[in-house]
Amino acid sequence: MKIAIQGILGSFHHQVAVQFFGKTELTPCLSFVEIPELLIQGKVDAGIMAIENSLAGSILPNYALIDEFDLQITGEVHLPIHHHLMALQGQQLSDIKEVWSHPMAILQCRKFFRTVPHIKLVEASDTAAVASQIQDEKLVGIAAIASKQAAEIYSLDVVASDIQTREENYTRFFVVQTKEAVSAIQQRNKASLKIITKHQTGSLTDALGVFAKKQLNLSKIQSLPILDQPWNYAFFVDVIFEELMHYQEAIADIRAMGNQIKILGEYTQSQRTYDR
Repeated sequence: MKIAIQGILGSFHHQVAVQFFGKTELTPCLSFVEIPELLIQGKVDAGIMAIENSLAGSILPNYALIDEFDLQITGEVHLPIHHHLMALQGQQLSDIKEVWSHPMAILQCRKFFRTVPHIKLVEASDTAAVASQIQDEKLVGIAAIASKQAAEIYSLDVVASDIQTREENYTRFFVVQTKEAVSAIQQRNKASLKIITKHQTGSLTDALGVFAKKQLNLSKIQSLPILDQPWNYAFFVDVIFEELMHYQEAIADIRAMGNQIKILGEYTQSQRTYDR
């Protein structure tokens, strides 16, 4: 399979692709926007997209991309994230003047950078790409925030380890495909849905109450503005179920109330791994 990832070799998306698919052909992308375009064009079979982090929160634009391009979520992965500060060999933390990295990585390390106010933070497109650039261009005084794997691949020294704000730092990733590429998923116990409720008082409460009545676990709810409808919102929810029939009955009941539901994906819940 050909898998599109945000970033290059050594990125966290690279780790997720290997973990989920095993040995496969990767297509690096510098932005998330490229992934659905490659899928629609048939140039890749699946894509990996980060969707939320336990410290920095949800990546809202990725919800919008999945919805806009009518992609299907076919899997999820929870990956422990360890951020390391790395630079050219021989440099120390005191030598670093600037740190370049993806904005989500910077957000996850805010507490550390408050202790080194002399360092300027610069947003970049990818963690591992900065590590590669530092080595390729021999950038002195510049450091990257990236994985230990990236430091090994691009022969950089780690000048500070585990700089994420909390030791337990996890990112959730979606595996996405086009509807045409999705094969039958035998085991499924989780679904991601987009719900637009009727414009009347209590409609959202009534809709969410259906999940409780059917004994479904509502594990997440995220609102997102509806384009061209100021101050109106769609709700992206994740539900976990044991009985497929109960889940299907809930979908039917919520639709019968006059609400709109779009199924973004039905898949197997990721087993979270804790690396204490």
